[in-house]
Amino acid sequence: MRRLTMWNSVVGTALAAFTAVAFTVPAPVTAQESASMEVTFTKDIAPILQRSCQQCHRPGGVAPMPLVSYADVQPHALRIMRRTGIRDRQGTMPPWYIEKDVGIQHYKDDPSLSDEEVAAIAWWARNGTPEGDAADMPPALVFDEAVGWRLGEPDLIVSTPEMLVKGDAPDWWGGIESVEIPGLTEDRYVASVEIREINNVKEQGGRDRETVGGLYVFHHLLFSTRAPGQRPTTWPVHEVGRNPDIFDKDSGRLLRAGSTLESNSIHLHSNGQDTRGHLEIGFKFHPVGYAPKYREAPYIVANGADIDIRPEEKDQELHAYTVLQQHTKIVTFEPHLHAPGDRMCLEAIWGFNVETLVCSGYDHNWVRGYAFADNYQPLLPKGTILHITGFMDNTAANRNIPDPRNWQGAGNRSVANMFIDLGMKLTMNDEQFVDEMAARREALQLGVNDHVVGCPLCMVIPGN
Repeated sequence: MRRLTMWNSVVGTALAAFTAVAFTVPAPVTAQESASMEVTFTKDIAPILQRSCQQCHRPGGVAPMPLVSYADVQPHALRIMRRTGIRDRQGTMPPWYIEKDVGIQHYKDDPSLSDEEVAAIAWWARNGTPEGDAADMPPALVFDEAVGWRLGEPDLIVSTPEMLVKGDAPDWWGGIESVEIPGLTEDRYVASVEIREINNVKEQGGRDRETVGGLYVFHHLLFSTRAPGQRPTTWPVHEVGRNPDIFDKDSGRLLRAGSTLESNSIHLHSNGQDTRGHLEIGFKFHPVGYAPKYREAPYIVANGADIDIRPEEKDQELHAYTVLQQHTKIVTFEPHLHAPGDRMCLEAIWGFNVETLVCSGYDHNWVRGYAFADNYQPLLPKGTILHITGFMDNTAANRNIPDPRNWQGAGNRSVANMFIDLGMKLTMNDEQFVDEMAARREALQLGVNDHVVGCPLCMVIPGN
């Protein structure tokens, strides 16, 4: 108790200023340096493609062309150069939009390219696309051609009813009847959840449209689970292109025995051919007896009250705020906008200090959730104000806009708009918060003059 009292006293006077980001961004390669690169496909380009591209760009993958062999890649060299050079805006490849010059730069499962890798691709594309020595070629990756699970085989799979979408059908929104969750005899905490679409597109000879959407008919699914007499548990949204959700190791969502799966919000779209499909929801459990250390925060940062997106105008701003009522660890950042969305930033305001935690571009075709790496999740004291800023582009330059002459307001459909940070957050008490910051100091070997983005009190040590 004495330790917490002393710490609370320190908190009241420790409005230490946030400092600049303490991460080094690689400098772009100059023309003189790149001229001496001698970049080849086998030695330099193939490893980049294996790490960041081939999960989708391979035979049988979701992308429209494979990028495996030299013969596959060479004809697309200039296109690859252009798409990787976009960096953090709509259209970039790989689809990862975190801006590398502001905020936290440590994330889990980050496929993005360094500045040096982008420069190497550009040099290779502009200098004759040399193939290089076959001995330098890394061993080919082996992929499971079945529709696999990225996180491994789930402990429990729940399937939605099969639905038929005609090749020329208009978009459809609606719900499904309750689905009983089979085989669950006791309540279990879930460590991760992943959703995949199973359909007959490939059985019919492949996609009719050369887009990711051409392989699927489910645009999104919002769902919850409910046991008799209990409050429902909500789960992360499924959208085309979205990555699976891994919950924090000290937290998990509860799936109760006897639950049913409920959804009143499914969006189906045609893909050019008659398609039958359904979704499979895969749950992986924490061990039996697991108990979460932290509770999930019961809020998101959002504003749906005054979305006012004017026609044919770029860089329109939206704002939303919330005040943290408890100490909070932010696990993920997940901007959710609609077609006009171009960018979102998350900012923390504590006392007189203002710090940008993360900024990312946005592409409504590739919804991303960004999981902060261990020891880099923001640790924010209660009283902190979270502020999100959205930047909207309702012009013809935004390829996702069907008609930039239209005004847009708030709504669930894709022709309307949302403005939300869906990121996962955990709450903790005073003692847990102090312990988390102490563990952070030890893990990162922080000294008294160091600073960690998103942890304004990390260097305030109780008793000192």
